[in-house]
Amino acid sequence: MSREGYGFSPAEEACLREELERLYREYNRPEWISPDPLECVLPFKNPLDREIAALVASSLAYGRVRQILKSVGLVLERLGKSPRTFLEHSSRPQLERDFSSFRHRFTTGEDLVGLLWGVRRLCLLHGSLESAFLSCGRTGETYVGEMESFIGKIEEASGNRGKNSLLCRPSQGSACKRHWLFLKWMVRSDAVDPGGWSRCDPARLLIPLDTHMHRIGKALGFTRRNSADLKAAVEITGNFRRMSPGDPARYDFVLTRFGIREDLSLDELLRGCKAAAGGVDLPEDRHPGKEKDG
Repeated sequence: MSREGYGFSPAEEACLREELERLYREYNRPEWISPDPLECVLPFKNPLDREIAALVASSLAYGRVRQILKSVGLVLERLGKSPRTFLEHSSRPQLERDFSSFRHRFTTGEDLVGLLWGVRRLCLLHGSLESAFLSCGRTGETYVGEMESFIGKIEEASGNRGKNSLLCRPSQGSACKRHWLFLKWMVRSDAVDPGGWSRCDPARLLIPLDTHMHRIGKALGFTRRNSADLKAAVEITGNFRRMSPGDPARYDFVLTRFGIREDLSLDELLRGCKAAAGGVDLPEDRHPGKEKDG
């Protein structure tokens, strides 16, 4: 998308990038993580354990944050200090007993067991989830193709019949926010994102598009789509890539804090971006009534 496509002049773009970097320096710190399911992942230092904990935590990251933290905590407590070791030594009947009463909104124990069993089988086959992901082996500007194949591998290995509420595919048009959140945690490494997947490229990540980031993306004119779907995620990520070419998900954490934390205002964030761009109207304001799904 061209500069004209999202309405900023080169000078305004530079000012917006400077404001985003200021926000990154101020808020991309561990003390701003809570409340977030990421805090449940950080104690796992071994990447082989962390990738499993991260997939569990991100997969359950829908609904009210307090309930998310409770559900993630229950699962990870049962998996213990080494989720990898736990799964390696588990049978499916054991997992079914362990999580028979589990429920998180519309996710059932059967869904969770299917995810864990699929993860177990992929880890035994490929050595790690990272190797399983890389075995999908496609090329492109983003990891959309690899994500499609990776989720397909988990579904196939899960042993479940029918749809699993914890898994979705880009080919269905979904932004797959929870899967991209998992990938961001494992691929990026900074003061917040722990990393662990050293063979993956942050430049190919998509923004984990939730309602907060969708609103921000629309306000910045990065998309005009009314739905937080895959097309919107690709458009918004493409414009953040102009701000940070090698790391388009760089600002995701700091921006979403303003939609999650009660002590931060999303409206104030958007006004700050407007002021940083020279006090001009944001692109969304320049084209009232013209937003539409493409």
